[in-house]
Amino acid sequence: MSRITWLGPGDPADAFPPVEAALNEPDGLLAAGGDLSSERLLYAYRKGIFPWYDEGQPLLWWSPDPRCVLRPGDFHLSRRTRRYIRRSQDILRFNTAFGDVIRACAGPRRSQQGTWITTDMARAYRRLHEEGWAHSVEVWRGDQLVGGLYGIAIGRVFFGESMWSAEPNASKIALLSLARRMDNGDFGLLDCQVLSSHLVSLGATVLPRSEFLSIMEPLCQPVRRFENWPSGPVSPAELLAE
Repeated sequence: MSRITWLGPGDPADAFPPVEAALNEPDGLLAAGGDLSSERLLYAYRKGIFPWYDEGQPLLWWSPDPRCVLRPGDFHLSRRTRRYIRRSQDILRFNTAFGDVIRACAGPRRSQQGTWITTDMARAYRRLHEEGWAHSVEVWRGDQLVGGLYGIAIGRVFFGESMWSAEPNASKIALLSLARRMDNGDFGLLDCQVLSSHLVSLGATVLPRSEFLSIMEPLCQPVRRFENWPSGPVSPAELLAE
């Protein structure tokens, strides 16, 4: 019977086993333990591994097969959503309220109990944000934050972590902004991690893990921060015209 690898807090960042050693059930469980240091997190993402666990559980690391992704040109919106965005007065901002976005993503959802964004996880991603690796895409209505998403950008890959909407279509607007950044060449891939019907409706697909890694790993080279975010507000309606 397959067993997962246990990592110690003092183990080096690259102490993960090969992703091929991940369990089939539960799908993609690879390792447990270790820590959420920036070095370990950045290494893990570049190897197709991410942390996901509930409060009270040990730190769990995953690399599911297949992998859910959005590729350039695949994102699409319904006509109804496009009409909504054209009329919307919402605006997009970037990296102005990272802490608020991750706090909102960690809030209760009607579709689930609790949250996987634990206190330690939120602290680790705020640290990555301060270091320039983690980013927030924010949807604002006046001075009120009504939706957004956050994730990690390494090279030309955006690793999406979570998104949230307090108003209809807000998270779709945030995702639209990333899709346009893929279309213009800033990103070559958006990692969505785990398949959902909502993501499929927007154009996401699944790739075998081996194919995902063969596409993702070169796009992470060189290992650099992504800094080409708009400095001011962006109208979502303008993105539809691009």
